[in-house]
Amino acid sequence: MRTQVAIVGGGPAGLLLSHLLHLQGVDSVVLERRSAEYVQQRVRAGVLEQGTVDLLTEAGVGERMRREGEVHNGVHIQFDEDRVHIPFKELTGRAITVYGQQEVVKDLTERRLADGGRVLFEVDDVRVAGVDTDDPVVHYTHEGVPHELHADFVAGCDGFHGICRDAIPADVRTVYERVYPFGWLGILADVPPSSDELIYANNANGFALLSMRSATISRMYLQVAPEESLDRWPDERIWAELSTRLGAPGFTLQQGPIFDKSVTAMRSFVAEPLRYGRLFLAGDSAHIVPPTGAKGLNLAVSDVDRLAESIADYYRTGSETGIDTYSAACLERVWRVQHFSWWMTSMTHRFEGPDAAFDRRLQRSQFDYLGRSAASATTLAENYVGLPLR
Repeated sequence: MRTQVAIVGGGPAGLLLSHLLHLQGVDSVVLERRSAEYVQQRVRAGVLEQGTVDLLTEAGVGERMRREGEVHNGVHIQFDEDRVHIPFKELTGRAITVYGQQEVVKDLTERRLADGGRVLFEVDDVRVAGVDTDDPVVHYTHEGVPHELHADFVAGCDGFHGICRDAIPADVRTVYERVYPFGWLGILADVPPSSDELIYANNANGFALLSMRSATISRMYLQVAPEESLDRWPDERIWAELSTRLGAPGFTLQQGPIFDKSVTAMRSFVAEPLRYGRLFLAGDSAHIVPPTGAKGLNLAVSDVDRLAESIADYYRTGSETGIDTYSAACLERVWRVQHFSWWMTSMTHRFEGPDAAFDRRLQRSQFDYLGRSAASATTLAENYVGLPLR
């Protein structure tokens, strides 16, 4: 089989890239090792930047998002029992939309299949070869039969644990990584959110985040040890700790049945370059950010938006300028987002060790500055709602 662009990974990055290429007349095939049901039910990020919302809308896959997504014009930052509101709309003219990643995947999958797109789920033994030649090939097995997919370009949208990043030789690849000494215990609860906007809370017991997935389902997080066992966190303890960390005058935390729990370790990760020969990395295959800034999905969208335009321009005009500058252009945004996510994490989490008391005083100073400085609040707001995609 032959195509113009072979896309490894059928999550939001791979599906959106395939759709954007289709809109510009470029053929692609998407290969995904998981089942369609698994990908569409996988709980991940739920905060979309203004640029992501606009792109999905312009690409014709934003109708349900516009109908069911929750638009937030601000966010709350809390230190102990003191709370500051950051008014996004007032400070930047933009907002965020809360809409689950799995819903984005459902919308994209439905659209790609309706358009006749080739999306193959449950493929095995995926391997890329010849990416430094004019005829790269993706080897894979589907329904027990081995296949070869020849393409002009290969897009690695297969996540942090995928195979595409390792196709770039180690001697031309540089990896930057920071592993944080804590993780997030995340829950989904069958209860309406206790706030109309997200609350980031820095408490002496540790970080907490009140978020939501819909008008009836709450999504919340607690800072825990990175290898924490869920057995140590029965529902009663979770609600008690959330109530403590999110506690503030006049605030009541609504409680209900918890139907999902998981612990996620936190890291910052960047692999450079994002291009080697005819292979391009996009999304989590190239970079990971701590979830504090809600940037993972949005950064992937930025990557594939630029990649789709670069590849389409190559076929349209013969120019290789876009594909030649893809890595450097993406990395400029990647490192801006890495800094913001690190900054948000540093401001809101409890750190231990000999400098813990000093760190907490710095955090208090930063919190107070947010409350009295429009410039500081605007910086947070501008980065949170997202810089322009290009």
